[in-house]
Amino acid sequence: MRKFEPFERSMKQAWEAYAKTTGCSLEVELVAMDLHELYNETIQQQGLKKGVWDIAHINTDWICEAYTDHALCNLAPWLQANPPEDYPNGWSTSLLSMQRFDEQVVGLPFHDGPECLIYRKDLFEQEENKSAFYKQYKRELKVPQTWDEYVEVAQFFHRPMDKLYGSVVALYPDGHNAVFDFCLQLWSRGGNLVDALGKIRLNTTEAEKALQFYKTLVSQSDCIHPNSFQYESVQAGAAFARGEAAMMVNWFGFASVCEVTKEGALRGKIDIASVPAGNNGQGTSLNVYWLYTIGSGSKYASIAYDFIRFAISRQMDKQLTLNGGIGCRVSTWKDPFVNQMIPYYYKLELLHEQSQTLPRKKNWAAIANRIDQLIQEVLNGDEVIASLLEQAQEDINILDHE
Repeated sequence: MRKFEPFERSMKQAWEAYAKTTGCSLEVELVAMDLHELYNETIQQQGLKKGVWDIAHINTDWICEAYTDHALCNLAPWLQANPPEDYPNGWSTSLLSMQRFDEQVVGLPFHDGPECLIYRKDLFEQEENKSAFYKQYKRELKVPQTWDEYVEVAQFFHRPMDKLYGSVVALYPDGHNAVFDFCLQLWSRGGNLVDALGKIRLNTTEAEKALQFYKTLVSQSDCIHPNSFQYESVQAGAAFARGEAAMMVNWFGFASVCEVTKEGALRGKIDIASVPAGNNGQGTSLNVYWLYTIGSGSKYASIAYDFIRFAISRQMDKQLTLNGGIGCRVSTWKDPFVNQMIPYYYKLELLHEQSQTLPRKKNWAAIANRIDQLIQEVLNGDEVIASLLEQAQEDINILDHE
């Protein structure tokens, strides 16, 4: 599983409940890993295909590669013979498509939570902040709806002496965080990552504008958390939860975890909104989600399915949410107790309606790494962005052959 305390706690609870309910005498070994290690163990080293791992959390970035490499069990026969509770109507269609290949289904939703704007509503509601902002900018302090407003508001709240920064960004080059940010910048400006033929297309005006803005944003020391270049998404979320940033664009789960953790320093003090819009565009969201998958080499595949079926029940999906993960069932999104604990949880449905997905390609990891390299070259160098885009496009053309 992905190394994240709410995931680890939820999996331990799920197995204990499953073993108690069914009388299963097998023991489970739960292993939490960082993104690169998880991808390497399950897919690159063929751990799922070889039966080293029976069950793995795989995100939708990797699902096509795992499927193409025949690393995953087809769950369709089990789903037909003994479906999970409310399957498939208990889930949004946006969480059932990426793992389906023709008539095969190779995963079931585990954890979700599209990207969104997460902000400290207590800071926005303070009268002294409202007055000071109006005095400085001659407009009302409100949640930013455009990227230009985002920068302005981040600069206003940037108070290093108080250990409060305007925004925190996950810039660690792992082929994920910065790539997702680039996609959001691109989409929110009306651009597309793929052309009409489904090929990756980077050398566009919208991509150039997206990267130029992103570079300007993260290079401004007067609005960005100083550790942003060392943070991946979990670390950025943890910094926000410690009260170190006024805003961030990150996964929905990093908002909800602030409401359910024992410390609860920000409980009741945050809210979420749509990702800001760029010029000539509109706010959007990115939907990447985690799946339960069963390795094609597993000797315990039928028991693995039985456990997964139990783990995605209404009760366990809700428990995952209360632990700080993001349940995938519509029933959890609308649950009165969950929405009492996390007052903005019902907004997940709207975020899904606004969300886009990454292209489903079997070598997406390699493509994403080249895009990440492009972003790092833009952020850390002085070469003309249009030229870097052309160089990246040449490499992508070689990679994007499927």
